[in-house]
Amino acid sequence: MIKEFKEFISRGNVVDLAVGVIIGGAFSTIVSSLVDDILMPIIGMILGGVNFSGLSITLGNAHIMYGAFIQNVIDFLIVAFCVFLFVKFVNELSKIGHHKKEEKAEVVETELSILKEIRDELKVKKAK
Repeated sequence: MIKEFKEFISRGNVVDLAVGVIIGGAFSTIVSSLVDDILMPIIGMILGGVNFSGLSITLGNAHIMYGAFIQNVIDFLIVAFCVFLFVKFVNELSKIGHHKKEEKAEVVETELSILKEIRDELKVKKAK
Protein backbone atom coordinates (compact mmCIF):
# COMPACT_ATOMS: atom_id res chain seq x y z
CA MET A 1 0.00 0.00 0.00
CA ILE A 2 2.88 2.37 0.79
CA LYS A 3 4.47 1.54 -2.57
CA GLU A 4 1.23 2.36 -4.38
CA PHE A 5 0.92 5.61 -2.43
CA LYS A 6 4.48 6.61 -3.42
CA GLU A 7 3.67 5.89 -7.07
CA PHE A 8 0.49 7.92 -6.81
CA ILE A 9 2.27 10.86 -5.20
CA SER A 10 5.18 10.76 -7.64
CA ARG A 11 2.89 11.14 -10.62
CA GLY A 12 2.80 14.64 -12.08
CA ASN A 13 -1.00 14.79 -11.90
CA VAL A 14 -1.02 15.06 -8.11
CA VAL A 15 1.42 17.95 -8.15
CA ASP A 16 -0.55 19.64 -10.95
CA LEU A 17 -3.72 19.22 -8.92
CA ALA A 18 -2.11 20.72 -5.81
CA VAL A 19 -0.84 23.70 -7.82
CA GLY A 20 -4.30 24.12 -9.33
CA VAL A 21 -5.93 24.18 -5.90
CA ILE A 22 -3.47 26.76 -4.59
CA ILE A 23 -3.79 28.97 -7.66
CA GLY A 24 -7.58 28.55 -7.52
CA GLY A 25 -7.62 29.77 -3.92
CA ALA A 26 -5.56 32.83 -4.82
CA PHE A 27 -7.72 33.46 -7.88
CA SER A 28 -10.85 33.22 -5.73
CA THR A 29 -9.49 35.93 -3.43
CA ILE A 30 -8.87 38.24 -6.39
CA VAL A 31 -12.32 37.63 -7.85
CA SER A 32 -13.97 38.10 -4.44
CA SER A 33 -12.22 41.45 -4.12
CA LEU A 34 -13.34 42.38 -7.64
CA VAL A 35 -16.93 41.53 -6.76
CA ASP A 36 -16.97 42.99 -3.23
CA ASP A 37 -14.90 46.11 -3.78
CA ILE A 38 -15.67 47.11 -7.38
CA LEU A 39 -18.71 45.45 -8.94
CA MET A 40 -21.15 45.30 -6.04
CA PRO A 41 -20.82 49.01 -5.14
CA ILE A 42 -21.43 49.89 -8.80
CA ILE A 43 -24.43 47.53 -9.01
CA GLY A 44 -25.73 48.93 -5.71
CA MET A 45 -25.36 52.48 -7.03
CA ILE A 46 -27.20 51.59 -10.25
CA LEU A 47 -30.00 50.07 -8.17
CA GLY A 48 -30.33 53.20 -6.07
CA GLY A 49 -27.70 52.80 -3.38
CA VAL A 50 -28.67 49.28 -2.34
CA ASN A 51 -25.96 47.47 -0.37
CA PHE A 52 -26.52 43.77 -1.04
CA SER A 53 -24.49 42.57 1.92
CA GLY A 54 -26.82 44.41 4.28
CA LEU A 55 -30.06 43.03 2.84
CA SER A 56 -31.78 40.75 5.31
CA ILE A 57 -35.14 39.70 6.62
CA THR A 58 -36.10 38.70 10.13
CA LEU A 59 -38.66 35.95 10.64
CA GLY A 60 -39.24 35.39 14.32
CA ASN A 61 -35.83 34.70 15.81
CA ALA A 62 -34.24 33.86 12.43
CA HIS A 63 -32.19 36.52 10.67
CA ILE A 64 -32.04 35.61 6.95
CA MET A 65 -29.16 37.31 5.12
CA TYR A 66 -30.38 37.02 1.54
CA GLY A 67 -28.11 39.90 0.49
CA ALA A 68 -25.04 37.82 1.33
CA PHE A 69 -26.55 35.00 -0.73
CA ILE A 70 -27.03 37.34 -3.71
CA GLN A 71 -23.44 38.49 -3.28
CA ASN A 72 -22.18 34.88 -3.29
CA VAL A 73 -24.24 34.01 -6.39
CA ILE A 74 -22.77 36.97 -8.27
CA ASP A 75 -19.30 36.00 -7.03
CA PHE A 76 -19.82 32.43 -8.28
CA LEU A 77 -21.05 33.60 -11.68
CA ILE A 78 -18.05 35.85 -12.15
CA VAL A 79 -15.61 33.10 -11.11
CA ALA A 80 -17.36 30.60 -13.40
CA PHE A 81 -17.22 33.08 -16.29
CA CYS A 82 -13.50 33.74 -15.69
CA VAL A 83 -12.77 30.01 -15.58
CA PHE A 84 -14.80 29.57 -18.79
CA LEU A 85 -12.74 32.27 -20.52
CA PHE A 86 -9.49 30.72 -19.28
CA VAL A 87 -10.46 27.23 -20.46
CA LYS A 88 -11.58 28.63 -23.81
CA PHE A 89 -8.22 30.43 -24.16
CA VAL A 90 -6.26 27.27 -23.30
CA ASN A 91 -8.33 25.24 -25.77
CA GLU A 92 -7.61 27.78 -28.51
CA LEU A 93 -3.88 27.59 -27.75
CA SER A 94 -4.13 23.81 -27.87
CA LYS A 95 -5.82 23.95 -31.28
CA ILE A 96 -3.08 26.24 -32.58
CA GLY A 97 -0.41 23.87 -31.29
CA HIS A 98 -2.26 20.89 -32.80
CA HIS A 99 -2.46 22.59 -36.20
CA LYS A 100 1.25 23.39 -36.07
CA LYS A 101 2.00 19.73 -35.31
CA GLU A 102 -0.15 18.67 -38.26
CA GLU A 103 1.60 21.16 -40.54
CA LYS A 104 4.98 19.95 -39.32
CA ALA A 105 3.97 16.34 -39.97
CA GLU A 106 2.87 17.26 -43.49
CA VAL A 107 6.19 19.00 -44.16
CA VAL A 108 8.13 16.02 -42.84
CA GLU A 109 6.00 13.67 -44.94
CA THR A 110 6.59 15.80 -48.06
CA GLU A 111 10.32 15.98 -47.40
CA LEU A 112 10.44 12.24 -46.82
CA SER A 113 8.58 11.64 -50.06
CA ILE A 114 11.03 13.88 -51.97
CA LEU A 115 14.00 12.11 -50.39
CA LYS A 116 12.55 8.72 -51.40
CA GLU A 117 12.15 9.96 -54.97
CA ILE A 118 15.76 11.16 -54.99
CA ARG A 119 16.90 7.82 -53.57
CA ASP A 120 14.96 5.93 -56.23
CA GLU A 121 16.39 8.14 -58.99
CA LEU A 122 19.92 7.54 -57.69
CA LYS A 123 19.28 3.78 -57.66
CA VAL A 124 18.11 3.95 -61.29
CA LYS A 125 21.18 5.99 -62.32
CA LYS A 126 23.49 3.62 -60.45
CA ALA A 127 21.89 0.60 -62.11
CA LYS A 128 22.57 2.05 -65.60
